[in-house]
Amino acid sequence: MKINQIALIRGINVGSTRKLPMADLRALATGLGFAAVRTYIQSGNLLYATALAPEEAAGRLEAALAAHLGYAVGVIAVPAAAWADVLASNPFPEVAEAEPTRLHAVFTQQAPPADAADRILAAARGGERVVVTPAATWVHFPTGVGTSKITPALLDRALGGPATAGLADPAGHRGAPRLLINQPDGRRNT
Repeated sequence: MKINQIALIRGINVGSTRKLPMADLRALATGLGFAAVRTYIQSGNLLYATALAPEEAAGRLEAALAAHLGYAVGVIAVPAAAWADVLASNPFPEVAEAEPTRLHAVFTQQAPPADAADRILAAARGGERVVVTPAATWVHFPTGVGTSKITPALLDRALGGPATAGLADPAGHRGAPRLLINQPDGRRNT
């Protein structure tokens, strides 16, 4: 079975706590009946094949992870075919090319409220820009994310629910972005 979904798992392998070895994540997903299971570095990004709808796959992963870890983590599952739409929705391609660590694609399970961008921009400083598209919410942090007032908690509130982000690195050097530029079968997009 060919990989047809990508799950972004929120808040694992960041900081010194909330660690989850990728071998454990792959074993957990395989135990749920997912096929062709792969992970990408220590990012918490999971690629797999399943006949389940993304929302159902995410729910099963969340339940299994909570049982395994002893705390809840959010999971956002997206059809693998939708990654091309994510790339095409990037309103800041020049930033993705020139300073990829300063551009984040933020994902939610639900459609953001109509005023989401305005709510996020109310906290923006130093030229930060936000664009909400149907595929992702794009946030440009020209001076870096470390001092920004656009925090994960603010994104959750403004976007109407749990959100998770990945760097929008077109060269695929870091985190989730490699998933954004590779075909589900592992071939690199050009």
